Amino acid sequence: MPEIIVGLPHLRHGPILDRAIAMQQPMLISANCLSRWRKTQGTREWSGWNLEPLSKAHRLKSLDLDSAGFVATAHYGGLPWTIEQYIQLAASFPFRRFASVDYCCEAEIAAHREEVLDRISRTIAANRQCHAIARDYGIQKQFMPVLQGRRPDDYARCADSLHALVNEYPVIGVGSMCRRPIHGREGLLSVIQSLDQVLPANTQLHLFGVKGAAIPWLKPYAQRVSSIDSQAWGIAARYQALRSNRSKSDSFAADAMEHWTTTQLTRTLSPAKTASFPISMETHDTMPTDRWNNAIAAARQQFRELIEEGALDHDEITCCWIEQTAADIYHASIPQPQHDLTQFASLH
Repeated sequence: MPEIIVGLPHLRHGPILDRAIAMQQPMLISANCLSRWRKTQGTREWSGWNLEPLSKAHRLKSLDLDSAGFVATAHYGGLPWTIEQYIQLAASFPFRRFASVDYCCEAEIAAHREEVLDRISRTIAANRQCHAIARDYGIQKQFMPVLQGRRPDDYARCADSLHALVNEYPVIGVGSMCRRPIHGREGLLSVIQSLDQVLPANTQLHLFGVKGAAIPWLKPYAQRVSSIDSQAWGIAARYQALRSNRSKSDSFAADAMEHWTTTQLTRTLSPAKTASFPISMETHDTMPTDRWNNAIAAARQQFRELIEEGALDHDEITCCWIEQTAADIYHASIPQPQHDLTQFASLH
């Protein structure tokens, strides 16, 4: 059964950290919880890492690091730190493993199909950049590549583009999972089955943010799914405090964390549940029918390929670039008039 990794909101001294140490369960933190912030002219700006809390983490059973993709995008509109700064953080503590920077594809972040495809390309490029810098810092063994997508075939294409890294590492992260249903065309099981068909037999998956209710459904994939993580206990603690009209103190939250973890571990002992219907449904992107939108789609795809190759940074791309490239593609696609050479010759 998958390893249950408990997400921690912080590493500050107090009841939550003390309970996490006592539980001796694998833990995970987000890079965001180690951020320093300052106000400059009324604006909150990121000002580096606060490494002091890591001094207390050596007593944990193990600690993993996540790049905070969803939180950073939802709260700040993107990562406030560079990829190299993130790798510097990863090198500052003996994390069991640290996830690649990735660009989540949840509907709240990427509302349109083109945005999803853009973020997959950025994820591919970020994996390669993270790996290269991690190698410079000598921590490439702790690196964990991360796949992104919306549809099951998105993840398969992402894995194919990162085949060199996928073949190098025993555990691959799978993002944009926390709001995903278990069943359905774009459900959790469909994504796992899609990846199961394309990944090497010995490659295992870490599923970010998967809820405990999915555990019995993951049992048939025990050889493929290595671990899951969640900080859902924090949400549960907030609701419990509201219902009981209590303060959500760290002591209250620590009790909720331990209760949640015990519940998930109990679920790993429950009977497996197997879907009795075809899970995966192959889907394809449909090209626009009019020539101009078709040119726009082709231009965006050209830029995605450059991003994935590392030849272009996503932040350098502007709408003007895409429209200019699309205009070239559009004009090249217009059939040129064919002249009747016989008539032309007779005029001379």
